[in-house]
Amino acid sequence: MSTAQFISRPEGRIAYTVDGDADAPLVVLAPGMGDLRTTWRDLVGPLTAAGYRVACMDLRGHGDSDTTFATHGDVVTGQDLIALAEHLGGPAVLGGNSMGAAAAAWAAAERPDLVAGLVLTGPLLRNPPASAAATATTHGAVRVALQGPWGPALWARMVRTYFGRGTQGPWFDEHVADIKESLRRPGHLRSFRHLTLQLTHAPVEARLGEVVAPVIAFVGAIDPDFKDPAAEALWLRSAVDAEVTLIPEVGHYPQHQAPQVVIDDTLAFLASLPRLENAFEAVA
Repeated sequence: MSTAQFISRPEGRIAYTVDGDADAPLVVLAPGMGDLRTTWRDLVGPLTAAGYRVACMDLRGHGDSDTTFATHGDVVTGQDLIALAEHLGGPAVLGGNSMGAAAAAWAAAERPDLVAGLVLTGPLLRNPPASAAATATTHGAVRVALQGPWGPALWARMVRTYFGRGTQGPWFDEHVADIKESLRRPGHLRSFRHLTLQLTHAPVEARLGEVVAPVIAFVGAIDPDFKDPAAEALWLRSAVDAEVTLIPEVGHYPQHQAPQVVIDDTLAFLASLPRLENAFEAVA
């Protein structure tokens, strides 16, 4: 992945990298809460090799983005995705993991003219009241623990043993270490804590009926964020008319727990999008 660049937003700067030819069809990817843009590293090479331009952004207060933001969550992340897609030149396919998926769906409802398709992994498009993971993450022990200096180590442990349960990629340990070190940087733990306090997927669920872009989604069959991942996959099919792949032995991070599945299906999906085909023709 290339060197970080920055786009200015009202409360600070969002960090991103972009790879691929400047005139190629655009894919913009966002990570989930407490994660980094490098969660998409396995997809960047294959997508750029196939002729796409791929931008990966950090969330507010995460990674290389500024920690000056007062507002966090799905809607403002969706606004950041829109701003980055406009800055780089759309239309774009938007992708996201977890809350990043929710932000991408919100952006598709907000700007159907800009969003040519959605690629969603571990998508949290609604508040799952029966989910033990969601409750622990946004309402309970994690929120309290993030108030102390042990917060980065605790979150790294949760990523490794809870959300990352199942198959793990060869660079997973390195990635978890990077997450922990990022949270130790000044202001990052505070930003993460503010995100957990502000996060709700209700504004996204309320607008799912406005999503007209084609959607492909990947759900881990042992994702702890869902009480019943198979049932959530069925709901996604009806809520946004998504093409959903339920992946065995995968938790919350299909993009790096089962990268080849995500890569193969995503490339086929991108090739099927008329608006991206038109972009290819314009480049040619």
